[in-house]
Amino acid sequence: MSTLKGLVSVLLLVVNTLFWSIPLILLTVIKLITPGRPLRLWVLRGLNGVALNWIGCNLWWMRRWLRPKLSVSLPPGLSRDQWWLVISNHRSWTDIFLLLMALHRRIPMPRFFLKRQLIWVPIVGLAWWALEFPFMRRYSREQLERNPRLAHIDRHATERMCSRAREMPIAIFNFVEGTRFTPAKRDVQNSPFRHLLRPKSGGIAQVLNLLGDRLSGILDVTLRYTNPNPTFWGFLCGREGPASLEARRLEVPDWMLQGSYHDDPHYKERFHSWLNALWQEKDRALDSR
Repeated sequence: MSTLKGLVSVLLLVVNTLFWSIPLILLTVIKLITPGRPLRLWVLRGLNGVALNWIGCNLWWMRRWLRPKLSVSLPPGLSRDQWWLVISNHRSWTDIFLLLMALHRRIPMPRFFLKRQLIWVPIVGLAWWALEFPFMRRYSREQLERNPRLAHIDRHATERMCSRAREMPIAIFNFVEGTRFTPAKRDVQNSPFRHLLRPKSGGIAQVLNLLGDRLSGILDVTLRYTNPNPTFWGFLCGREGPASLEARRLEVPDWMLQGSYHDDPHYKERFHSWLNALWQEKDRALDSR
């Protein structure tokens, strides 16, 4: 029975995506042929509206069909007219929809850091490209050691996104661990945390350095699942147990706006210490459930 429910969920997801792909493709073509950034920005607002409606329709049927047991705790003062950086631990593709359930239309249209390969996902990859999501190549340490210039490709992608982000309020979502947590990955990394992988600081450091003066704050999100091995398929089948999402608002410290992560070793060390302390708190919170 749960498998049938999962298949119906996939069908609903596909039908909703195909429905909103029509205005998406039309607006993407218009954006491609529109001269000048001011006019393209107007088209981008239309694309944001399409994406928000796609998200809203998915959340509507998920709440009624899947009935997820999600406990949400959010700080006051959230607004769609402000800029936000959202950071979170990462357990499953389900995380994305739980974050959207909690934050949809409470903050602006989200932008995720995405792996470059996801641009080839039918329709959705086109949407992410048209909406100017930053696509990251995420080179291995060995590749970067052989060719350090590769690191600049991801940095330039983040710079473009932050430059465009000044044109309208957005929420930048970042799973700081870079990949989904599993005990095997934790052991390979020799992570000092029980429930988390080592956080990667370069991306959010660059966002805070380039866009920190616009941000209304950092939303530090902790996701908990009662199921020790949550999966997106299990979520679509309605098999996942209760989950909770707790977000707290952090102010952007002044020192984050006054240095360069990639050029100043003292700033880099201070940023690492700040993020590791944050992750230690998160690990203790996950341990206390």
